[in-house]
Amino acid sequence: MRVLSALVPVILAAGLPVGEAAGATPAAVLRELTTDRPDATESPYTVDAGRVQLELDAASHTRDRRGGVRTTEWAVAPFNLRYGLTPRTELAFIVTPYVEVATRERNGTRTTARGFGPTILRAKVNFLGNDGGETALGMIADVKVPTAADGLDNDQVEGALTFPFAYGLGWGWDGAAMTSVEFVRPDAGRRVVWVNTITFARELAPELGGFLEFTSAAGDGTHVATFNAGLTRRLGPRVQFDCGVNIGLSRAAADLTVFAGVARKF
Repeated sequence: MRVLSALVPVILAAGLPVGEAAGATPAAVLRELTTDRPDATESPYTVDAGRVQLELDAASHTRDRRGGVRTTEWAVAPFNLRYGLTPRTELAFIVTPYVEVATRERNGTRTTARGFGPTILRAKVNFLGNDGGETALGMIADVKVPTAADGLDNDQVEGALTFPFAYGLGWGWDGAAMTSVEFVRPDAGRRVVWVNTITFARELAPELGGFLEFTSAAGDGTHVATFNAGLTRRLGPRVQFDCGVNIGLSRAAADLTVFAGVARKF
C-alpha cells in the first residue's frame, strides 16, 4: 500500500496512458472532469460508465488547540477511488493509508497514535444534470468500516446519506451545496449529525479555478463550522491539481487544515 501511495502521484503527474476496458465509455464522448475534491461539498456527478477516477491528497495537515490541549494530525495519501458502474451510478472506496495524530496536554504529556485510517464504502446516483444543464442533483450513501489502527477511530460502523446539488449562478460563477445526515456512534451512544455546506467557484484564468466554501455540522449540542478556500489547476481534460485551506469558525472545529492533491480520470 505504501508503494502504491508513493507511485500514484507520479503516474498522475506524468499522465501515463491507460488502456480502455471493454465496455468503457469511449474517450471521445467522456464527460468533463468533475471531482468530489477539493472542497467539502460532494459532487452530484458520477464517473463515466466503465471508467475509473482517482482523487487523492498528497498530504494534509491539521492543527487544533482546545482547552490547553494541542493536537496535530498528518494524513498521507488518503484517496477516493471511483468507478462508473452505469451512466448514472458509481461505486467508490475512500481510504486513508496512513494517519498520525499527536496530542500534547497542558501538563506537557504527549501521546501519538499512527497507522491505517478508516475505510468508507460509497455508492452514488445522479438524478439530474449528469450530461449537461445548469443544475444537477445526486444522492450518496456512505458506510464507514472500522479499519483504523487503535486510537485513530471509534471502531464503530457508521453511515451517512447525502444529497449534493450544483447550479449555475451567472457572471462566471458556479454554485454547489449539499445536505447530509450522518449516523454516528460516539462513546456516549448513537446520535445524528446534520451537515450542510455551500460553495462558490469560478474560473480565474484559463485552466485555473478558485472556490470559497462554508460548512456547518450540528448534533448533540456541538457545532462545527469552517470557512474553506482553494485553487484548482487543470492539466488537460483528465487531470486536475488542487490546494487549499480549511479554517475553523467554531470552538468545536479544528483551527486549521492545509492540503494539496490531485485527481485523474482513467
